[in-house]
Amino acid sequence: MKQDATRSAAYTVDCEDYVHVVEFNPYDSGDSGNLIAYGGNNYVVIGTCTFQEEEANIDGIQYKTLRTFHHGVRVDGIAWSPETRLDSLPAVIKIWNLEGVQTAHFILRSPGMSVCWHPEESYKLMVAEKNGTIRFYDLLAQQAILSLEAEQMPLMSAHWCLKNTFKVGAVAGNDWLIWDITRSSYPQDKRPVHMDRACLFKWSSINENLFATTGYPGKMASQLQIHHLGHPQPVLTGSVAVGSGLSWHRTLPLCAVGGDHKLLFWVTEV
Repeated sequence: MKQDATRSAAYTVDCEDYVHVVEFNPYDSGDSGNLIAYGGNNYVVIGTCTFQEEEANIDGIQYKTLRTFHHGVRVDGIAWSPETRLDSLPAVIKIWNLEGVQTAHFILRSPGMSVCWHPEESYKLMVAEKNGTIRFYDLLAQQAILSLEAEQMPLMSAHWCLKNTFKVGAVAGNDWLIWDITRSSYPQDKRPVHMDRACLFKWSSINENLFATTGYPGKMASQLQIHHLGHPQPVLTGSVAVGSGLSWHRTLPLCAVGGDHKLLFWVTEV
């Protein structure tokens, strides 16, 4: 894997407004296209996209909007259900369940910043707090079973590695941090990453050593950085005037960021 200089997005999709959050569907939807959702000031858009890395007859990216939902409030978070399918009749796009029943309640010591479910053990939940503490909860026992400490704050984002659930990553202050939860409650690795404070951390869906971070807009353009644990420097730095959200493609080394009336996509090597 070679190190790349700062570069613009490989692909872009025009949007009707500023994009605050973007999420690829991490589950197999049964169709050749990849479901993607993005949200703005008062809407959510569900679409499909296919890239030339997947199908040789496509030039760049093929994008199609399936549905737009207008609901009058800013969208800051989107989560996909595993039940979402495109190969059923009718196609199922489950947006939210208004009849949900609260089954657990945990008191946090500071604002909650990230929540992740264990990919195989659905009763295990990871919650990252702004004060630098990451706790793991057993929903059957209704109690915390493990905690990690960043030893710095503010912790802005954390993510459980789906390819190796012993790994947890986060960004706090200007740094990214990586834990091996079998070895220590303190980070195994830590490096400075964004001059104007780090914002988001996401592991790749296909490689346990590949992850991405974003920074806040400040003195420098809001940056996307893609990192590999085998390399001391970022393997890709993407620059975008304003950026929000961060999501990895389910089967490709490709990630998406929301921007000003655009979705932006960067591709790297595994």
